[in-house]
Amino acid sequence: MMKTITHNHQLLFCFLFLSLSFAGFEKEFQTKLILAELGDTLKIPSGTQNLLGTLSLDGKENIVISGNGIDESILSFKNQEDGSEGLRIINCKNIRLENFTIQDTKGDGIKVQETDGISMVNVKAEWTNGPNPENGAYGLYPVQCRNVVIDNCKSVGASDAGIYVGQSVNIVLKNSEAYHNVAGIEIENSSNADVFGNNSRHNTGGILIFDLPDLIVKKGQNVRVFENLVEENNLDNFAPPGNIVGTVPAGTGILVLATSNVEIYNNRIINNKSIGAGIVSYFMTELPVTDSLYNPYTSAIHIHDNFFERRKQIPTLKHEIGTLLFLKFGRDVPDIIYDGMPDPQFTNSNGEIFPERNLCIQKNSNADFLNLEIDKNFEKWYTPFFSRFSQDVSPYNCELPPLKEALTSQ
Repeated sequence: MMKTITHNHQLLFCFLFLSLSFAGFEKEFQTKLILAELGDTLKIPSGTQNLLGTLSLDGKENIVISGNGIDESILSFKNQEDGSEGLRIINCKNIRLENFTIQDTKGDGIKVQETDGISMVNVKAEWTNGPNPENGAYGLYPVQCRNVVIDNCKSVGASDAGIYVGQSVNIVLKNSEAYHNVAGIEIENSSNADVFGNNSRHNTGGILIFDLPDLIVKKGQNVRVFENLVEENNLDNFAPPGNIVGTVPAGTGILVLATSNVEIYNNRIINNKSIGAGIVSYFMTELPVTDSLYNPYTSAIHIHDNFFERRKQIPTLKHEIGTLLFLKFGRDVPDIIYDGMPDPQFTNSNGEIFPERNLCIQKNSNADFLNLEIDKNFEKWYTPFFSRFSQDVSPYNCELPPLKEALTSQ
């Protein structure tokens, strides 16, 4: 006698079918990653492939992972159960990722660690539910790498940084797009980096150049940021509590924090409501520094030949710096803001900064300047008891030698 198939049985069959479908591609592709040999190209087919766990590539050399297009080959982790990253690459050499998208990972989209030679070309990481603190922290995330190339890539919706390169050396990040992230693009504790031709828009902060404490690589330097469009980065900060990017005010264009030897030029910095370009020490975060090898100051920063445009608008009132700027300047906030904390090791007995370590600002269009002079004006940096700030840019009307081009082996 035939039994009637109940609704519950149908659901069970559907679940088993989906599980087998998920396992099919995932198991097959992970096996290819494990067995890959020198010079192999691993293809991601067109369509959306649903995965339940992280894909891993470990200890390989000269491997290409290639799809059929950024909108054609999609790896979806919407139902991820195991791991947090979408694709994790570690301890490899000369890896190229191209022409595919990673979606909706629990954690980071693509994390690459301890790899010499990583290229991402026409690759996208995104969270499809919009800006959300439950989204993964990083979209494209090379860390502790050498010879990094990110070209014509996209990142959307990261709760920390969309395109992030950290503790790495020799970096070219170009022609890419980041939007609806907390930080669009971030270079952190990294040296010899060129960031150019990118469009960072509708994030909380457009482009961040940070040095942070308590990391393996202590110091970044020689970072050039040029020919980028940094526009309308006014998204409310949605970083989870405790993240350092949670201190970034909504409406920040470019922010340099506690690093040195940075050149920012020929950018278009438009309608970022709180800070066009900021140069600040780590003290602005009000977080303690317990790393004895960490330098919390900025030095040798050169900002020149940029175009600034900002319509009259209220800076963020959800952050103390925005409230302070609004109380002082209303809807007409200055474009370039310096916290006024020079590195004491680079000042003479009169408190003057050595010329080669100065902040230099020149030939920028439509750029008003503000020195917060936090060492003189604040008990806490956001609580003024004397509210006279300097807008005299003349001490910073200087020029530094151009930084060298970042070169990679990719």
